[in-house]
Amino acid sequence: METVSIRDLRNHGGEVVERASRGEQVTITRAGKAVAELRPLANPPLSSQTLLARWAHLPDLDPATLRADIDAALGARL
Repeated sequence: METVSIRDLRNHGGEVVERASRGEQVTITRAGKAVAELRPLANPPLSSQTLLARWAHLPDLDPATLRADIDAALGARL
């Protein structure tokens, strides 16, 4: 986790917010002491309609072929 002083936040606020939006958690300090955290918001949950729409576009899956691929990649003992 990175730390940023209040002065740096004031002077480079856009850059700090951009870092947080990319997933970085930033601690804001005043006189060397941590006073706040800036972190990205959690993504909102997907609706059931969105999930069903995505599911409808998934390719068909053949369990035997999948098992063969896994065995070939990892070995049959798993």
